Amino acid sequence: MRRWLLLIAACASPVCLAVGQADSVQADRVVLVYGKADGDVPGWAVLADKLSGWTADCCMYARAIGVNLVMYQGEWTGKPEQVIVLNVWPAKLHSLNDEVVADRKKYLQRDPGARSKLFRIPHAKMTCDAIAYEGTDHFDDVVVFCDPGRTTGIRLSWSMTLAAGDPQRRALLDGFMKVAANASYMSREGDHRSRDGQRGAGKHSAP
Repeated sequence: MRRWLLLIAACASPVCLAVGQADSVQADRVVLVYGKADGDVPGWAVLADKLSGWTADCCMYARAIGVNLVMYQGEWTGKPEQVIVLNVWPAKLHSLNDEVVADRKKYLQRDPGARSKLFRIPHAKMTCDAIAYEGTDHFDDVVVFCDPGRTTGIRLSWSMTLAAGDPQRRALLDGFMKVAANASYMSREGDHRSRDGQRGAGKHSAP
């Protein structure tokens, strides 16, 4: 099943959209995505590899589909296949496992015949769990959920949709996993919104 339907539905609430107001700074091989403080959620930043030959976008196509970052090859087609997606949201559920369970429930409600498989992603700085879906429409999805820690106030996911018979499948999955496994969370120190609405200026800091 093409996953953007789930992402758009998940980001329909004002809280998710508020945290989703992200900007990015790009270098040759990395991209830095950051979001402003919102209520009890501190300012945040995510540093990720940008695959060679790929384009990273946070401010046009990503915002159009309600996510924080998209990475794609060639021209933007508006289709979810072969697009790496970063989504960041305020942590509301008790655990990372609860996030995975909730995602699986939504997916199977839309595609009851789909198959899914859970697996752990080794990550030096965050706890990350992944789930792979095989859709009955012959489109598969892989999603990596990560928890940078309770004090950050957020959780994040990386996802990608692939056609079941995509000849580039192995290379695309390898690139996707490289991005997800190497991404880093950084706090934006001093970037906080107080109860009177004032926000301090921040700087990036790794936990």
